[in-house]
Amino acid sequence: MKPYIEYSEEVIQGKKSGKAIVALESTIISHGMPYPQNVQTAREVEDIIRAGGAVPATIAILNGKIKIGLSHEELEYLGQASGVIKASRRDIPYILSAGKDGATTVAATMILAELSDIAVFVTGGIGGVHRGAEETMDISADLEELARTNVAVVCGGAKSILDIGLTLEYLETKGVPVLGYKTESLPAFYTRKSPYHVNYQMDSCEEIASLLRTKWELGLRGGVVVANPIPEKDALVENEMNSIIESALQEAEERNITGKEATPFLLGKVKELTGGKSLVANIALVKNNARVGAELAVKYESMKTTTV
Repeated sequence: MKPYIEYSEEVIQGKKSGKAIVALESTIISHGMPYPQNVQTAREVEDIIRAGGAVPATIAILNGKIKIGLSHEELEYLGQASGVIKASRRDIPYILSAGKDGATTVAATMILAELSDIAVFVTGGIGGVHRGAEETMDISADLEELARTNVAVVCGGAKSILDIGLTLEYLETKGVPVLGYKTESLPAFYTRKSPYHVNYQMDSCEEIASLLRTKWELGLRGGVVVANPIPEKDALVENEMNSIIESALQEAEERNITGKEATPFLLGKVKELTGGKSLVANIALVKNNARVGAELAVKYESMKTTTV
């Protein structure tokens, strides 16, 4: 891996001292938010993880190198650069071999986190089965990665632009546990609840860390979804959001926007239709996930050093 991966000094020192490391994606910086909010949010999220006793590792591909942890300068560059490729599993070999820049999606971040021996990853929401997928077959690579890669993904549930019911069915087929952190209802990104239930409610990071260790020690490959609801004060109204999402989906269909371009378009349209409220909610959600992710990573790291 040495020719491909570079670790930040902070991550190197964290690993040497046995500290918990938390992976962070970079698509949210390059494709998810406008500058300068993207860079500011990334830095604040990293600081929350540090305050929780863990080391943040924002993951990206820059100039054909996998970066595990970004410097302030690299964050600034990623936040403003044009032509950064939205990188999933299929894109990683091309971006590396061609010396390009890539911002990692949930799937790509999971792959590179596992390569770097990082077990906990914090993001906003996972991708999933898109509405109308029975005709389009538009299913996020995030779900397949959750089926095969040993990383826990702390998120606000599945993005509410998706078919959440079918997303849960897919995860069940692939044997991926969906855990609710202090909730039995699967959160829907901008809202705290959906009509769907998680597999198991867990009320402490210690319980979740114990499940992770048990799963992976048994050789049961694949990730775990840790669904953490957006704080109540930051949540948007469910009925309003459903109406806005339907409108955004209709426009995407009319404009024939599909594939990897669909999610950025839909999230941008939702931001426009909510007057920017969805972006504020997105930032609050990611910060809340960072707090839980840091605590989970610390608990899991402490369990790794003990025997069953």
